[in-house]
Amino acid sequence: KLHIPCLHCLVVALCFGAGVMAGKYSREVNEHKLSGSDGQTVEFRIAKLNQVWEKAERMQLSPVRHSELHSDLKIQEKDELQWKKMKVEGLDENGEKEAQLRRNFNVILAKYGMDGKRDTRPLESNHLKDHDTKEGDIFDDPRLDKLWNKAKSSGKFSNEELLSLKREFQHHKDKIHEYNILMDTVSRTEEIHKNVISPLEGDAKEHVLHQKHTDLKQKMRDLNQGFERLRKLSHEGFTEDSEFREPRVIELWEAAKRANLSEDELDSLKEELRHFETKVEKHSHYQEQLELSHHKLRHVEALGDKEHIKKNQEKYNTLAEKTREMGYKMKKHMQDLSNKISQQGLEHNEL
Repeated sequence: KLHIPCLHCLVVALCFGAGVMAGKYSREVNEHKLSGSDGQTVEFRIAKLNQVWEKAERMQLSPVRHSELHSDLKIQEKDELQWKKMKVEGLDENGEKEAQLRRNFNVILAKYGMDGKRDTRPLESNHLKDHDTKEGDIFDDPRLDKLWNKAKSSGKFSNEELLSLKREFQHHKDKIHEYNILMDTVSRTEEIHKNVISPLEGDAKEHVLHQKHTDLKQKMRDLNQGFERLRKLSHEGFTEDSEFREPRVIELWEAAKRANLSEDELDSLKEELRHFETKVEKHSHYQEQLELSHHKLRHVEALGDKEHIKKNQEKYNTLAEKTREMGYKMKKHMQDLSNKISQQGLEHNEL
């Protein structure tokens, strides 16, 4: 009996902690919810982002996709507001950052099927799809499917390890999809540039085009390195000293090891990546809970009990807001880590 008050205190403390965190985010969200010209509250501080969000509200995206779009738009908003400050300070003279932001925005539109194309660009491959779709073809890419089927039937992996491996394959499939979207966006914007008298002339225009291709080349390098890692993993299995479990974290760690960093820098980064991995796992957990909450809400709506519907709708809304908040923080942290690794690598290469 003596333990009950302590347990009660713990529950209260946890609820209070969650309340403070949720309160802080709600405060941030409310500060950002400005009024539009018609007096309605808006989600973002940039008009075109609000237009995208309003369109998404009518699109019947799945709860997780809806939440992911929100955090992608929050990142875009943060980057665009930072760029506006840079511009005021006279930076970004060659328009490189501006072009990158426009490209990122177009990628968001394509990723969520809002770019006026009928499909959201199925995963393409350099290999012709001359093979029949079998049950084992789950990654829409012959090389990935072949590698996965081989690994699955090799007997090298436990069920848990197969799940981890499948996550890595899925991550690689997503990266191929992103690359195809970026390539499509770049080729379309280049077609537009050819037909428009651009304010960027001569060297500046060349520089922006070069930057686009640098992005593509980097993504292609990442894809090749990622596939090589999957091939090695499929043949050799997981080693005892595997540092991380989450594909995005593994990718950052592999990039850090290639970036010519000192031992101390790598150790410090490893610690930061562990914290980041916890954040990624927590976000994935919330996404799963959001899906479950959505299914439950649909079930309750079908039963028609108004009180029950109201209660479940409130739960779902709270969970959706929390998932968006965590998605934004996770993507921002990933952006910061990626920049940090690139920056430290550059500094070492310059020495």
